[in-house]
Amino acid sequence: QVQLVESGGGLVQPGGSLRLSCAASGSIFSINAMGWYRQAPGKQRELVATITRGGSTYYADSGKGRFTISRDNAKSTVYLQMNNLKPEDTAVYYCDAAVTVVRHTSPREYWGQGTQVTVSS
Repeated sequence: QVQLVESGGGLVQPGGSLRLSCAASGSIFSINAMGWYRQAPGKQRELVATITRGGSTYYADSGKGRFTISRDNAKSTVYLQMNNLKPEDTAVYYCDAAVTVVRHTSPREYWGQGTQVTVSS
């Protein structure tokens, strides 16, 4: 079994910052790409950012210039630094990871349980 546990969400004022963390644990051989998604009330889940094992990153337009994704492979952890937060960033943020459990098998996608981010004055 593989578990992803997010932390770092909360209530922040517009213009503020938050740093989300997501730690993977369990029966893991290797972790390929990791990413952050978010889902606002009444909306579909959307991609925020992704990062490969080698550190290549991709950002959705919504977070470019404000969000930074990073990872610590030794800790099986991915981070999302969010600066200059806006009310429209309010959502539940989920991390996901493509995990290889057994060597030479295809990776499988796992999701965390989500952490609430609320941007409001």
